[in-house]
Amino acid sequence: MARYEYRCRACGDTFELSRPMSEASAPATCPAGHDDTVKLISTVAVNVGGGTNKSAAASGNAGGCCGGGCCS
Repeated sequence: MARYEYRCRACGDTFELSRPMSEASAPATCPAGHDDTVKLISTVAVNVGGGTNKSAAASGNAGGCCGGGCCS
């Protein structure tokens, strides 16, 4: 199940629905009963690796495009 955020054009309420990805573009009714809703684009933050590269930061090579200085 994925969570999708919607906004009601009639009352301006923003709400979330959990539904299968196969139903992502299905119509949604707002909690107040209005059918004129639009699905919002949500941003997702992902942390890969669990933190900062401490060895690169300690050696002063924390710059660069990937934060570890390996792209220079």
